[in-house]
Amino acid sequence: MNIFQELAERAIQEAQKRGEFEGLSGQGQPLPQESDPFMPETLRMAYKMLKNAGYVPEEIQAQREIRSLIECLEQETDESRKMRQIQKVQLFITKAKIRHGGLLQEENEKYFQKVVARVTLHRA
Repeated sequence: MNIFQELAERAIQEAQKRGEFEGLSGQGQPLPQESDPFMPETLRMAYKMLKNAGYVPEEIQAQREIRSLIECLEQETDESRKMRQIQKVQLFITKAKIRHGGLLQEENEKYFQKVVARVTLHRA
């Protein structure tokens, strides 16, 4: 053991004797599961490092953008801007489908279709 490990171990033991680790929140509880249990063990550390660095996967970022555009569409009152916003959302959904497949975007597309139906109903 090197000197730093010995010093750290000694400091921990002294803190334990003083009772500094007693009554802490979460004491006796398992550590929170931060990683996806379905992710292969070999990739977990890499994804954790990316997450800690603030990296957001491209498909998640695309989904966030689509949700934001749909929310803007719901708030829009000008008819011509509504139509442009509808076209913009359709374009984003199509691009996301091409890049990432339809799995993440199906939910957005269903929601988007409901919004479009509601928006066009109010125009009539």
